[in-house]
Amino acid sequence: MRTSYQYRIKPNKKQREIIDNTLDMLRCQYNYQLAQRFNWYEQNRCSIDRCPLVCYLRGLKDKPNYYNQKASLTQLKKDRPWYKTIHSQVLQEIPKKVEIAFDRWLKDDCNGKKSGRPRFKGVGQYKTFTYPQFKRHHFVGDKITLSKIGDVKVIVHRPIPDGFTIKTVSVTKKADGYYVTLSLDDKSVPTIKPDFNAENIVGIDVGLIDFYVASDNTRIAAPKHLRKTERKLKSAQRKVSRRKKGSNRRKKAIKKLGRQHKKVADTRKNFHFNTAKKLLNKYDVVAVEKLSIKGLAKTRLAKSIHDAGWGQFLSILKNKAENAGLSVIEVSPNGTSQECSNCGHKVKKSLSQRTHNCPVCHTSLCRDLNAAINIRKRGTHALNKKAQSMSS
Repeated sequence: MRTSYQYRIKPNKKQREIIDNTLDMLRCQYNYQLAQRFNWYEQNRCSIDRCPLVCYLRGLKDKPNYYNQKASLTQLKKDRPWYKTIHSQVLQEIPKKVEIAFDRWLKDDCNGKKSGRPRFKGVGQYKTFTYPQFKRHHFVGDKITLSKIGDVKVIVHRPIPDGFTIKTVSVTKKADGYYVTLSLDDKSVPTIKPDFNAENIVGIDVGLIDFYVASDNTRIAAPKHLRKTERKLKSAQRKVSRRKKGSNRRKKAIKKLGRQHKKVADTRKNFHFNTAKKLLNKYDVVAVEKLSIKGLAKTRLAKSIHDAGWGQFLSILKNKAENAGLSVIEVSPNGTSQECSNCGHKVKKSLSQRTHNCPVCHTSLCRDLNAAINIRKRGTHALNKKAQSMSS
């Protein structure tokens, strides 16, 4: 089982300077290697999609890739000795990040979609670096030893479970301070708990009025974290826009705005964790819709959808279910609101119509509850089909 724990760290003044300088140097190297890729692409691309059978091809330059960009780091330290203050493996993560970003732009993903053109990182936009290897004895008590930085105090709000080994450590600078994220692994943890009950299943339908409605008619109202703090955010944003660019007062206003946004994000994330925990404490299987959240976020309801954070909630729910030996099943969302949960008759209704009234079986209930019951039925069908395939 793979999981991650995040702790806040309290570096001293000198250590904060080292972390900030490291992030800035890594940012510059990221931009430089990304520019190498763009230069190669522009010099060797061809806008003509057809050519004669016999034609002359000019010599192509060597394509920058992970290995030759990684090998160039040795010369980098000779030309710029201040890069020796960065741990070698931390510096080697840069070519990997550049290759991932560049390949996502040129190649399709599994769904045939491409990512946007990678952007150069501005000052303060590169916020994380990773140690790909870490020894457990470097984290003892409330101290963690980071290479080239030293012993840093950690606020250990929860201990690392027994049996887990630390695989990687990432240092992140956020609006309210510095954090370390430990990636933990324990292969002895079972993927499914022994007393797993496949019949203890619930279907949930996420929404904007109610955050979710379950098939047992339990519901949680949408908290609307962003909407409730819009006035404070608007005031903080107004202060930033009124400050002179480059001034210390503007920098302070930007930090204050960043802390406000982080508070909203942390409150939303805490709500998602608590909601997922309540569901998994009660049920062994949770059936959800396989939503295209990116597509929905381009509609006129984009702000409310981003505020609800469905994508983050479903990701947290899946991770917690996997760690607990439980299951989350994604089903097709087509027709869950239109199909009658009692007789299966399709009843077309607009989004503003919040009650499901079936003319065939005269079933009348909440639109979201009807969808949740249909989701549960589809989840049960998917479980049975999976069990049959495994038995055969």
